Amino acid sequence: MIESLIVFLVSLLIGAFGIFLGAKVVVDTEDYTYALITALIGAIVWALVGFFFGWIPLLGPLLVFIAYLAVINARYPGGWVDAAAITIVAWLSVLVVLYVLAFLGVTGFEAAGVPGV
Repeated sequence: MIESLIVFLVSLLIGAFGIFLGAKVVVDTEDYTYALITALIGAIVWALVGFFFGWIPLLGPLLVFIAYLAVINARYPGGWVDAAAITIVAWLSVLVVLYVLAFLGVTGFEAAGVPGV
């Protein structure tokens, strides 16, 4: 139980780092705490929408992703295009961090708060 909580928290911190970088690059916002809260809200929304709609072929994953984008869109200035850009930068940066950490044997290849990673 404690191990799972530690893994979730570390994953959340990594996911928040990705959102932080995405927001910094796209909308010039530098607040890690805000990114951390955004990652937590995004992870909760991702899990809930995925639980209720994720089982629908093709449409389910799309709805889950749109719900996640809606969180980013609601939390950061700009519109849907900026939210998508933040998400892409976040995904790429988390991918790099997780690859390095997995290569070093520190963690697995997953992060909470950034979908699909």
